[in-house]
Amino acid sequence: MSRNPKKALTALVATVAAGLAVTFAVSGNASAAAVRTAADHPGAVKAAPNALPKHLLTGYWQNFDNGAKPLKLADVPSQYNIIAVAFADATSTPGAVSFTLDSGLSSALGGYTDDQFRADIKAVQARGQQVIISVGGQNGTINVSDSASADNFANSIKSLISTYGFDGVDIDLENGVNATYMAQALRSIHDGGGQVITMAPQTIDMQSTQGAYFQLALNIKDILTIVNMQYYNSGTMLGCDGQVYGQSTVNFLTALACIQLQGGLRDDQVALGLPASGSAAGGGYQSPSNVVSALNCLAKGSGCDSYKPPATYPAIRGAMTWSINWDAAAGYAFANTVGAGLANLP
Repeated sequence: MSRNPKKALTALVATVAAGLAVTFAVSGNASAAAVRTAADHPGAVKAAPNALPKHLLTGYWQNFDNGAKPLKLADVPSQYNIIAVAFADATSTPGAVSFTLDSGLSSALGGYTDDQFRADIKAVQARGQQVIISVGGQNGTINVSDSASADNFANSIKSLISTYGFDGVDIDLENGVNATYMAQALRSIHDGGGQVITMAPQTIDMQSTQGAYFQLALNIKDILTIVNMQYYNSGTMLGCDGQVYGQSTVNFLTALACIQLQGGLRDDQVALGLPASGSAAGGGYQSPSNVVSALNCLAKGSGCDSYKPPATYPAIRGAMTWSINWDAAAGYAFANTVGAGLANLP
């Protein structure tokens, strides 16, 4: 996710994708490091928080002003089931993060205070939406690489949950993750009240179960809500059939989602992350109708392009967009179109 979309396009090319091997066997390191089940953490297993719907839409709310439409949190449409507040920032303490309402955003809104923001969180929660704090983004480098930094990260997130009433946390670390220690931190956050745990890895991060991000998802599978992979700002990538696919196509969405679905994640833990408009990302935009086609392909086997998934995944969770603000600038075309499509899934 980028505050400056035109600088966000990563230098991933077909030669990189062609050299990758898609493997679905979790490495020995991952299994030994801790693919831990619900039985290992009986206190952490809880019902879906506030009855999140079977299919849902996640959107990022920008805590900054970058040319998209500035919004107060309470102005986010109800089609967005999960609102990810972007972003918490690193502090001088290793692993720890903090959050401050952006003064530039406040000015753009004609005044928006911390107290108003907290009241807005309660207001959207009262109408059934979840609000989580997102960590990272293109410019957010946070390093959780040992037990001490994992504790610092967890404690700082739990403090933000207590202060603002967030429902959980989103991991959008584009500088990489340590699957063992981030899992430790996320379990602590979950046990401490952060019931919604989401992730937004880049495409390169989810090409193989041997990758750290994929290992992290599997390590916390029993508490993981959704993986909203970013199907944009990407080079060409391999699908689960071993073929190379380019972004901005239905095939790119379905063939790469298949890797996660075949690699160990449940249907309800996989969603499609797309930019809300061409202005929202450096590359990879495709129409909301394409997103609906991809969801129908995955859930029902209809609407596919040339790639046909090996099975249907009727519980596919839904979609994510960067960002709600860019969607607002485009007349909420993403929320309206994809939201209607989600309502027609099985």
